[in-house]
Amino acid sequence: MSEAPALPPFAAIVVAAGKGLRSGQVLPKQFARWRGKPIVRHSVESLLDAGASPMVVMIPENGKDALDEALEGLSGYQAVKGGDTRQQSVANGLEAIGTADRVLIHDAARPDLPRAVIERVLDALDETPGAIPVLPVADSLALDEEGVMVGTAPREQLRRVQTPQAFRFEDILAAHRAWTGVPDAGDDAQVLRAAGGTVALVSGDERLAKLTYAEDFVSDQPTIRTGMGYDVHKLATGEELWLGGVRIEHDKGLAGHSDADVALHAIVDALLGAIGDGDIGTHFPPGDPQWKGASSDRFLAHAAKLLGEAGYSLGNIDLTIICEAPKIGPHRPAMRRRIAELLGVDIDRISVKATTTERLGFTGRGEGIAAQAVATVIRN
Repeated sequence: MSEAPALPPFAAIVVAAGKGLRSGQVLPKQFARWRGKPIVRHSVESLLDAGASPMVVMIPENGKDALDEALEGLSGYQAVKGGDTRQQSVANGLEAIGTADRVLIHDAARPDLPRAVIERVLDALDETPGAIPVLPVADSLALDEEGVMVGTAPREQLRRVQTPQAFRFEDILAAHRAWTGVPDAGDDAQVLRAAGGTVALVSGDERLAKLTYAEDFVSDQPTIRTGMGYDVHKLATGEELWLGGVRIEHDKGLAGHSDADVALHAIVDALLGAIGDGDIGTHFPPGDPQWKGASSDRFLAHAAKLLGEAGYSLGNIDLTIICEAPKIGPHRPAMRRRIAELLGVDIDRISVKATTTERLGFTGRGEGIAAQAVATVIRN
């Protein structure tokens, strides 16, 4: 694997001094966890990995302990108390750095920071004193006046602004010292432009989405759960052999209260296990006469219904049938089709495999057939 290109020396400020009142978190949002780590840690790690030095993290009043806990094990950063506004916080950070050639200023609320964006904004400083990552506006825009549309805005000329924003250090420091805007600057590009500086636009990245509201903290990774099922039935003369919802010609069949389809029974238990809803015996007691000789298709359809009611959909099924005979290979396509049909999914979500026990144990002696299944389900 080729190494990432070396970046020019740069300092960095991570703005994490806000209260995060809209996020619905107990902690200020920058210290809340997202994808397994405190939000602020994501940005700090990315910038340190890219070579940021010095690194300043702006914190709220009494936020030092929370920051140290969030960044436990990391070094190379300095905590600096923020101001009453974002602009004042950044100004404090710049003064704490003292001197540098280039500086990146990044909002902690944008934790997914691609290195490519860092490279692009730093490179742009070769030509201009400031550079910011932006994305185009895809939607049509309306001008609102007391809930009524009074005009439109030209989306072709508009851009969504992200961070990190890059600046030549002396230029942005002077601009912040000269800032007289009221009540606050939305970002540091506004501060530089107010001082007469030019700001280049470079390509941003959708991954740099800002975490603002409570729903943003629900991981964009789907909730995935896994269940496992296992079933065994003995082979007996005079019984029909049903496996995976398919009738197979054989000199023996599986004996049980229902049709004893071990393959479907294993899948049912796997699905019920994935949603934490008991097992096949809980829903279809073997002593209940209504299930005498019942087709296991009904059991699987019921499990699929419970899956949907629990708010999940099927990811995939991996089924293994364990027997010496009959040979499963010729029947595998039909089993996959039938199971997919019963579950209402594409056939590529269903895997059917077979193995033997090298003539060991009850399956090896031809006394019975076993099946095990693993089901992966995804929250809708």
